[in-house]
Amino acid sequence: MDSRFRDHVAWTSDNPIGLSVSRAEGPFLFLEDGRRITDLISGIAVSSLGHRHPSVIDAIKRQVDRHLHVMVYGEFVQEPQSAIAARLAANLPSSLSNVYFTMTGTEANEGALKLAKKYTGRTRLVAFDDSYHGDTHGALSVTGRAVYRDPFQPLLPDVLFLPFDDIEALEVIDESVAAVITEPIQGEGGIRVPGDAWMRRLRDRCTETGALLIFDEIQTGMGRTGTLFAFEGFGIVPDIMTVAKALGGGMPLGAFISSKEIMATLRTDPPLSHVTTFGGHPVSCAAANAALSVLVDQGLAARATEIGARVREGLTHSGIREVRGRGAMLGMELQSASQTESVVSAALGKGVLLGWTLHSNTLVRIAPPLNIPWDVLDDALGVIVDCLDANRA
Repeated sequence: MDSRFRDHVAWTSDNPIGLSVSRAEGPFLFLEDGRRITDLISGIAVSSLGHRHPSVIDAIKRQVDRHLHVMVYGEFVQEPQSAIAARLAANLPSSLSNVYFTMTGTEANEGALKLAKKYTGRTRLVAFDDSYHGDTHGALSVTGRAVYRDPFQPLLPDVLFLPFDDIEALEVIDESVAAVITEPIQGEGGIRVPGDAWMRRLRDRCTETGALLIFDEIQTGMGRTGTLFAFEGFGIVPDIMTVAKALGGGMPLGAFISSKEIMATLRTDPPLSHVTTFGGHPVSCAAANAALSVLVDQGLAARATEIGARVREGLTHSGIREVRGRGAMLGMELQSASQTESVVSAALGKGVLLGWTLHSNTLVRIAPPLNIPWDVLDDALGVIVDCLDANRA
């Protein structure tokens, strides 16, 4: 391990994966030691076009030759921001036509929570057990996992957690609630897909009480689940949506999106109610515009559904309890924590990178690039099955 990394980069675990990446291209990571790794987690659902997609790289280079940062967000007219905002709006319902850019997903959720409280004049927030919305103070306050929250208590007051996918529990949402925030499909919580009936009742209950419905599409958005945004698969529309991860095509970019009416509340009492220095960086926005163009023009959201079917077909093994999820946002549930750790480690040794943490100790997340070649995907699935066989033996 590089001594500079060991001594001067702040680690977030005692045992980081520690791969020394030389370069990345398409679905592959190339390491300093000469190994090639198939990336089946896409930088945690970020590199949905694979690494260094030519259209994204060309857009970055063109923008770098024009300008980098010129002013805090929202004060200067910057063509890359306007272009990606308009392209997003063109692919969304009219009630989601106004975009506020951030750098990250957790920032987007922070902005969405502030927006909901300011627009409604209410203070109470509702979130769900096992949810994950980010690690900053406000986003953590609506994250429903004690393993993340407990070391930092007390967090924001007046947050109520409800069981996920429980229709009867939704009745406690009332006129005191500013916003209900949910992932359409829980990611860190175990790739849990709620029922359509629960989602429709959630939408209806928010409408009845005047609470704003926030969809955290940071992981589910940008084609990952088989539609451009996951809310489309449930047949409802949130009041505010947050996006990040794959939005920037590999560059740091997030956004919260709502109607012009709701978003206008950030302009008054006081002006500049929400500001950011680097949100909507022009290079990131240029990359995002190119990435979204590729995603839509090549029909990669539909291909995500094909990926899901192919993964399920390829991962039939007695050591697998379940493969769940939607599109190319999948979770492979194994029998035990020790088996999971062993299989993930063995797969990496054979050149396949999977997503796994001790916080979800029997779940392996699979989120390959949406344009991964079929032969590369099939070979990677074969490696997983071989590792399961070896573990059983």
